[in-house]
Amino acid sequence: MNNRCILQIVLLLCFPTTTLSLSYHLLGLQQSSSSLECQKLLQQLNGRPADCLSDRMDFKIPKEIKHPQQFQKEHAAFVIYEMLQDIFVIFTRNFSNTGWNETIVKDLRVELHQQMDLLETTLEKKLGEENKSWGNSRTILHLKSYYWRILRYLKAKQYSSCAWTMIRMELFWNFSFINRLMDHFQN
Repeated sequence: MNNRCILQIVLLLCFPTTTLSLSYHLLGLQQSSSSLECQKLLQQLNGRPADCLSDRMDFKIPKEIKHPQQFQKEHAAFVIYEMLQDIFVIFTRNFSNTGWNETIVKDLRVELHQQMDLLETTLEKKLGEENKSWGNSRTILHLKSYYWRILRYLKAKQYSSCAWTMIRMELFWNFSFINRLMDHFQN
C-alpha cells in the first residue's frame, strides 16, 4: 500500500515537469515560426543599408542576450517577451519618411502581438506569480536601456529613412537572438 502511494506521489511530482517541458517545446516551435515570419516581413521593407552606412551605429545589445544557455527556460521567455514588446513599441513610431508599405508594418505588429500573447499566456499558466519579479532583473534593465538607445537614435535622426533602415537591420538581428533563445526552449 505504501509503495503505491509513493508511486502516485512521484508521478504527480513528475507530471508537471513533463507538461512544462512539452509546453516549452511547443512554445519554442510556435515562436520560431513566428519569429521567422517577422524576419521575412522586415526584409520586405525597402531601404538599402549600403546607402546609409554613414548612419550606422552600435546600439550595444546586452552581452547576456548573446549567450542564451545561461538562462533558465522561464527566464529566457521573459527576455524574449521584453524584446518583442520593445520591438513592437519601436514600430509604433513615425515611419512615414521611409516609404514603407503600411500593410507590412501592420502585419509585423500583428505577428509581434501574437507572439507576446502566446508567451504571456504560457508564462502565466506555468509560472503564476512565482517568477514575475524576474521581469525587473538586470538583464531586463539592460534590454530596456538598449531599446531606449534605439528610440533616442531614431528621434535624433528625425525618423529619417536611413535611420529606419539601420534600425530595421538591427531588429532583424534581434530576431536571430530571439531564435537562439527559443532554441533553448527546445533543448
